Amino acid sequence: MTNSRTGRRAGDPTGTGTGTAAAPPAAAPSQNPFRQPKAVWAVAFACVISFMGIGLVDPILPAISDDLHASPSQVTLLFTSYLVVMAVAMLVTGWVSSRIGAKRTLIAGLVLIVVFSALAGTSGSVEGIIGFRAGWGLGNALFVATSLAVIVASASGGFGGAIILYEAALGLGIAVGPLLGGVLGDISWRGPFFGVAVLMALALAATITLVRPQPAPARRTSLADPLRALRHRGLLIMSLTALCYNWGFFTVLGYAPFPMELDALRLGLVFTGWGLLVAVFSVFGAPWLQRRFGLARTLYGTLALFAVDVLVIALFVDSRPVLITAVIVAGAFIGVNNTVTTQAVMMVAPVERPVASAAYGFVRFIGGGLAPYAAGRLAEHFNVHVPFAVGAAAILAGVAILATGHRDLGRAERAQAELDGRAGHGDPDAKVSEAAEASGGSSS
Repeated sequence: MTNSRTGRRAGDPTGTGTGTAAAPPAAAPSQNPFRQPKAVWAVAFACVISFMGIGLVDPILPAISDDLHASPSQVTLLFTSYLVVMAVAMLVTGWVSSRIGAKRTLIAGLVLIVVFSALAGTSGSVEGIIGFRAGWGLGNALFVATSLAVIVASASGGFGGAIILYEAALGLGIAVGPLLGGVLGDISWRGPFFGVAVLMALALAATITLVRPQPAPARRTSLADPLRALRHRGLLIMSLTALCYNWGFFTVLGYAPFPMELDALRLGLVFTGWGLLVAVFSVFGAPWLQRRFGLARTLYGTLALFAVDVLVIALFVDSRPVLITAVIVAGAFIGVNNTVTTQAVMMVAPVERPVASAAYGFVRFIGGGLAPYAAGRLAEHFNVHVPFAVGAAAILAGVAILATGHRDLGRAERAQAELDGRAGHGDPDAKVSEAAEASGGSSS
């Protein structure tokens, strides 16, 4: 019997009744992820601006440290407050969205980002910026968790195309964020915060104008649903893998600017190069590798290579050319992992996709939030090599955790390939199934 909400057979949480993982499934017919309705583009544009907030502060971290007389570990709390609050807030996004609707949730998140990014620009202390970044993280949680579900539900070309578009927005935002931070930060460290406020106001106007209210959910999400979802082995394994991976990711993003000892503009250019590789490999590299090797092998390989790259940073952090090169190259591995891990989470989760997204976001952003501050403290107590060595070890721990869920991942991969193939051939039941998974429980 097929579950009308998730499109999976009863008693089979991954969507198939098969056994162990086999060879990579046949790829679904290629769909152009960039042929989308205007509403999808409005949300994607807002995603670009939202994700700018991740890399925006990189070029101005040293400037804030110098101007406000703060230590590197204090300044890295700009990442920690933002990401930890965002992680915890992920647990309530489904509850909010299922009651006020996806569009209103998007708007609420955007309003909070506009307000708190502007307030961060007016702050006169590092403690004030840390607090305003926390409010910014709350707004980002409401926006990010809901935007993914809206794009999946509204996009043409199936689930895979929607994820590629979402990750392209993420990559572009991460790429442009450091450039904006560097250009405006070269004038004043306050400039990037005001710049985001203006751009997010534009995204807010586009969302209000172009995104239509979504249908009411079949079931309202409870506050406990994301935590209950983590009882499912496959989702828990993927979330813990992402926690370890994000520890390495945000160690590089949050602490690497300090040993580079560059001004804001040059730091912006370095991290723009990094972000461009994130975007390119999210959109083009990840799909090609999946077609060639399958999702599971792609995950194992890129995580292992990312660990090696971070280990190179740990060993040669005193060499500026090696450090800059390794940081930029890391963008390729991060781009592939962002896309593939997001798809893997959505495939293994036996719950509605908004609930899975909230549970996954909660766990992974905890790792991302704690890593920069831990890196600063480790460097202060030991030396600058140690934070990156710990980051590399965390990524390898993620590979070991991922290996324990290989069978679940293989079964889910085959099930999703079948569903995407049917959707790509115009099967209305498959399209309804994908939309139902995206919309269930969150009115998205």
